[in-house]
Amino acid sequence: MTISHPSPRIMRKATAIIKSGGIIAFPTETVYGLGADAFNPLAVARIFEAKNRPLFDPLIVHIANLAQMSQLASRVDKRAGRLAGRFWPGPLTLVLPKNELVPDIVTAGLDTVAVRMPDHLIALDLIHRSGTPIAAPSANRFGYISPTKAAHVLEQLGERVDMIIDGGDCTVGVESTIVKLDGDRNIILRPGGVPIEEIEAMIGPAERVTETEKKPEAPGQFPSHYSPTVPVQLADNIRDIDFSRPDAGFLLFRKPDFDVPLERTEILSIDGDLKEAAANLFSALHLLDKMKIRVIVAEPVPENGLGIAIMDRLRKAARREIGGVDYSS
Repeated sequence: MTISHPSPRIMRKATAIIKSGGIIAFPTETVYGLGADAFNPLAVARIFEAKNRPLFDPLIVHIANLAQMSQLASRVDKRAGRLAGRFWPGPLTLVLPKNELVPDIVTAGLDTVAVRMPDHLIALDLIHRSGTPIAAPSANRFGYISPTKAAHVLEQLGERVDMIIDGGDCTVGVESTIVKLDGDRNIILRPGGVPIEEIEAMIGPAERVTETEKKPEAPGQFPSHYSPTVPVQLADNIRDIDFSRPDAGFLLFRKPDFDVPLERTEILSIDGDLKEAAANLFSALHLLDKMKIRVIVAEPVPENGLGIAIMDRLRKAARREIGGVDYSS
């Protein structure tokens, strides 16, 4: 498998693959997705097989226009319309009552469907050319760090996919925020690329149900998630980190005012910018995971705005199952 750079010829080939029941890794602004025709159950089954993903974990369906939303959802209320109008295209997923035409394999048998319009020209072009919504989780092995570069996809999935389209680095770098609109309730199922505060400003207060030991309602709800092969330890603060440990790599929010072992340290944002930190998070974890270390020690980030999503990912990475089953991506 080689990485393909987008061109009219490559996009025509990608469209043909989707229409014939194939699976393609493609870029979005959040992370790279592994996509198939959402209305082709056999094609969608290949996604689960390639990722080794359990069938009870529902997928997000990506659309290129609001008309496709009506193909997927049986009802779209005013709150959904306001959120879509404000944040689409962008890193927000809406969980809505599903249209009966949506295959059960996409929704894990639930009566809801997760829908998103990505903010990436290649993703939108692929969906538009294919003439169908595209079901797509992150293009990684189930339970491992999400991919924010085409090279990450190649390393993890390789020959399991029919094509990898390189769209450069993902600009947001963490997955979408997932909101379920259930009657009068607003429920955050996963924090992500749209800060929760901005969502609540549009539709009012929201409950937070971001993990479960039971059957998930949306991706990213398992207690363990986004895990490198090296264990992650989350420190209480930077002053608690023992930088003299020779077996450790370090993930820091900002550049500290003291010396650290730079050859084993990844800094998410020199100036402590949460947007930059989110964009660099998974790439930094990938780099640390390739080092000859036995543990990754991570500094916490402020839990506001995008910091909520970053800390969600770090906590779940730190709760990786070792020696057992890891139900996580």
